[in-house]
Amino acid sequence: MRNVADYARRSVTYDGGEYDPILVARDVTKVYRTAAQQVTALRNVNLVIEPGEFVAVMGPSGSGKTTLLNCLSGLDDIDGGKVTVQGADIHAMDDGKRTEHRARSMGFIFQNYNLIPVLTAAENVELPLLLNRVKPGAARKRAREMLSRVGLGDRATHKPMELSGGEQQRVAIARALVGRPAIVWADEPTGNLDSQMAGAVLQLLQEEHQSGQTIVVVTHDPGIAGGAWRLVRMQDGFIVDDGPTADLLSTGW
Repeated sequence: MRNVADYARRSVTYDGGEYDPILVARDVTKVYRTAAQQVTALRNVNLVIEPGEFVAVMGPSGSGKTTLLNCLSGLDDIDGGKVTVQGADIHAMDDGKRTEHRARSMGFIFQNYNLIPVLTAAENVELPLLLNRVKPGAARKRAREMLSRVGLGDRATHKPMELSGGEQQRVAIARALVGRPAIVWADEPTGNLDSQMAGAVLQLLQEEHQSGQTIVVVTHDPGIAGGAWRLVRMQDGFIVDDGPTADLLSTGW
């Protein structure tokens, strides 16, 4: 397992160059509280994600997989520890700054697609570009180019309800990738898809990874995890394994 302390004062080498880690999480804790009880979902989690990695996060239901993604990306607050993304402490930011940082540095792919139903595929994909103040004409051009890359160039004017589940997920992937973010988070991106469509989504993610995109995917599917280079296994809010996917999957857990 990577030692987070080792990354405090040095860069890492990737593809012939020197880079700082994209993400460093130190002693991250998350507690959910109700009037009757409290549940610790993350327990002093430490994690480093380097440029260009394709990381799969696996574990049983309730192990903390999605909570980890939400806390590392700043979608949820944390109760202890620190998370830096591209050197910025995202939980030290106010909500506005954190939202701006996510829009600039991150892309998101969700199981339920989260497309805006009244917008066309092209309009959904260009939305993050417009939020980052890309001129409308340039945003539309880039959105259509990205839709072509995911095989949906002829579906750009269709609204989500006019698309199949697999097509909607490809629109969501195009939206996540169009701004070339530092890191793409995917939470069970194939959970609502059949095996053929799931395979197509995995191939898209692998192609983007091969071009240098950093991707972190939460999944219960060993087939999807098998497409990643690195596997993080969670249990009861802890990271219990972190290493090459082929080595960990071969243990049969």
